[in-house]
Amino acid sequence: MPSTQVFFAGNVQGVGFRYTVKQLAKGFDVTGWVKNLPDGRVQLQASGEPSELAAFIESIAQSELRAHIKEQTETPLGEQPVGSGFQILHD
Repeated sequence: MPSTQVFFAGNVQGVGFRYTVKQLAKGFDVTGWVKNLPDGRVQLQASGEPSELAAFIESIAQSELRAHIKEQTETPLGEQPVGSGFQILHD
């Protein structure tokens, strides 16, 4: 299944970013995870059909989270093993 990795920078930790991303994921046929990074960014990895991935990532950019995102860097990962569900990873 095609996968994408996205890094979000800005005021993205301590504002409910990961929880909101997980809630948004429920509206799309995607699997994956989201986690905080030590450098203050949030990392997202999601798998799904290309149209679903694009719509999911766009929904994040258009949600209330947009006020917190200063930079968004997306990298296609190609075919990745697919897990089940969408989760918040904790260090």
